[in-house]
Amino acid sequence: MHLFDAALRFYGGSAIVGGGLPLAVGLALADKLQHKARVTACFFGDGAVAEGEFHEAMNLASLWKLPVLFLCENNLYAMGTRIERAQAQTDLARKASAYAMPGETVDGMDVEAVEAVVRRAAEYVRRGEGPTFVECRTYRFRAHSMFDAELYRDKREVEEWKTRDPIATFVGRLQQAGQLTDADRAGLERAVEREIDEAVRFAEAGTWEPVEDLTRDVYTPR
Repeated sequence: MHLFDAALRFYGGSAIVGGGLPLAVGLALADKLQHKARVTACFFGDGAVAEGEFHEAMNLASLWKLPVLFLCENNLYAMGTRIERAQAQTDLARKASAYAMPGETVDGMDVEAVEAVVRRAAEYVRRGEGPTFVECRTYRFRAHSMFDAELYRDKREVEEWKTRDPIATFVGRLQQAGQLTDADRAGLERAVEREIDEAVRFAEAGTWEPVEDLTRDVYTPR
C-alpha cells in the first residue's frame, strides 16, 4: 500500500479511503503548470466515491481542466458494505456528469474491453480536453483483509463471479485464437514465479530503516 517510486512515476497508495484523489489532482495541476504532457491515472474503489475527497477532487479537476484519468474499481463492496447500502446512485459513471466530465462504464472482468476504454479515455485527457471518469465493474474474490469473516455476502455469489475471472477468461480467449499455447502459458507462469521469488529475497535481505529516521519528514527541526 505504501510503495512509492517517483522514478517509475508511481506515487504510492494511501491508507485513507479516498486519500489518493486529492494527491492525483495536485500531481496533475503541477504537470499542467509546468506544461508537461502527462496523464495522472488515479485508481480508487467504489467506497471512495462516498468520501468528500472524491467530490472535491472531481470538481477541481474539471474546473481547472486537469489531465486526470479517474479509474474507479467498483467491486460492489466497500470493505463489508454493499454498494446499495452506501450509494443512492449506484451507476457511478453517472456521477461524472455532475462535474461536467465524461463518464463511462466498462466490464472490469474483460481485459480487452478495459484496455480499449481506458486507451480512449487517456487519449481524451492527453488532448487537453480535461479529466474523464471510467468505472470498471469488477469483483473481489477474497476477503478484504485477513480479519474479514465475509459475513456480508453469500459464498455462492463469490463462486459465481469466479467463473468470470478476467485472467482465466483472457487466457482462454488467447488459446482459442491460437495466440497462446500451453507451453507459452507455463513459461510465463514460471517467469512470474521467478520474478516474485527474486523480489522477496531482495526484500528479506534488505536492511532495516535506522531508528533515527523515525521522525524524519514528521517534525520540523527547530
